Amino acid sequence: MAEEIRKAYLLGAEQAVHLLAAEEVARCWGEESVLPGMTVGGLAGHLARSVLQVEWFLDGEIVGTEPVSPVSYYARLVGTSAPDSALNVGVRARSEETAAAGPAAVAEQARAAWQRLAQRLGREPADRRVAVLHRPGEEMLLDGYLRTRCVELAVHLDDLILSVGVQCRTPEATLAIAVEVLVAAARDRHGDHAVLHALARRERDSDQALRVL
Repeated sequence: MAEEIRKAYLLGAEQAVHLLAAEEVARCWGEESVLPGMTVGGLAGHLARSVLQVEWFLDGEIVGTEPVSPVSYYARLVGTSAPDSALNVGVRARSEETAAAGPAAVAEQARAAWQRLAQRLGREPADRRVAVLHRPGEEMLLDGYLRTRCVELAVHLDDLILSVGVQCRTPEATLAIAVEVLVAAARDRHGDHAVLHALARRERDSDQALRVL
């Protein structure tokens, strides 16, 4: 299972690396993306962080706390649909910070990190933990964290593709993990009855139960 997760993550990261290097992304860098309030550059920076952060988290200090599951990582998020929530303000700030280096540098940083990870992930044990640096004191199992990165890659590859009008798709293996994690998070947050309505009786889906992000 760990091998499948790592392969799916690396396939998604490879697609992100190729997209970040596309001339359409550089040309549209300062324009608004399909996400209101976020430029194409900011969105590209956010996508790149799904590659860059894996290295950063692997190099973080591990203290031995109970690891957070990928489902809990998303199920407990608040303010995901409010543009001015603390969550989204923080995401935009970190993304723009990464984007400040410019399109060529961001693309190269992501490419180099992906190449290193392609070698490094195969050497990491199944019980390897990583530090969740933006949530001090929290840890995740590496493969659990990579499942969350599959979510981020799938969602934001789609966002960036639509923003700049290029023809490419998220790898199926990456997409399958993303959907699995998000549906599980929806079940955790709202319960199966609400998720059933969202899937089969949308007129009764008062909670928008499948909306996790």
